[in-house]
Amino acid sequence: MGHTVKPSKLRYVLLIVLSFVMVLPLIWMFLSSLKTGEEIFAVPLKWFPETPQWSNFPGALELAPFGLYIFNSTITALVIVVFQVVLACMMAYALTQLQFKGKNLLFNSIMMTYMLPMAATYVPSYVIIAKLGLLDTLTGIIISNIASVFCIFMIRQAFMQVPKEMIEAARADGANDITILWKIMIPMSKSSIFTVALISFVQMYNNYLWPSLIVKSQEKYLITVGLNQFFMSQGTFASQWPMIMAANVLAVLPLLLLFLVLQKWFIKGISDNGLKG
Repeated sequence: MGHTVKPSKLRYVLLIVLSFVMVLPLIWMFLSSLKTGEEIFAVPLKWFPETPQWSNFPGALELAPFGLYIFNSTITALVIVVFQVVLACMMAYALTQLQFKGKNLLFNSIMMTYMLPMAATYVPSYVIIAKLGLLDTLTGIIISNIASVFCIFMIRQAFMQVPKEMIEAARADGANDITILWKIMIPMSKSSIFTVALISFVQMYNNYLWPSLIVKSQEKYLITVGLNQFFMSQGTFASQWPMIMAANVLAVLPLLLLFLVLQKWFIKGISDNGLKG
């Protein structure tokens, strides 16, 4: 009995330690947003502020339009995720349910593009966006991220777990491909699709390098670009660090709230994928 309980306790202790290490930067960022500049750089280290400086948050909002940046990031990420999921569902259906010449070659070609470094696609993507006249627009960000190899692969894997008997029964009842996709495949894979959509939303919300290349107008900045510009403009003076930390808290707050509200679905999707894989 002792040999079974002790490893279990050790596992939990290890998970708690690793969880604390993962969340420590967030805790430090939030506490620093309530400090003065002197308290952030105090020696020895001071974890908690003597008097919480809640004024750092409205102060940061006065220095830069972070509300607009968060709105831009949220809207673009939502639109991108909708397109990515819809296109991935249609592609995954074709790859799992339709028979056509070169299907395996098509899937392997799609997966090969996933191996390319993102930076290798920036130059051709920039040229295409420029020829479409979409530089310095949120539409350009959306169009350039309209498809995702990650979404296609994950949804394809989920579709492969749908019982073939259900699909054959639907075809026998006269259902066409669109009906099978929207009434059988998607409902049966909704937890996996939801998880993929949530992961993609976080990635698009946190996207920085590509938006910083094609968007130059301040009113079209995403939160990541806006934070970088705010950091560069404020410099590294000790008195400005509380404002920078407050701005970072405002930037990650929507993602934290999203995860807290939707964590049940997220964990269910991850566990379903694990069980099916």
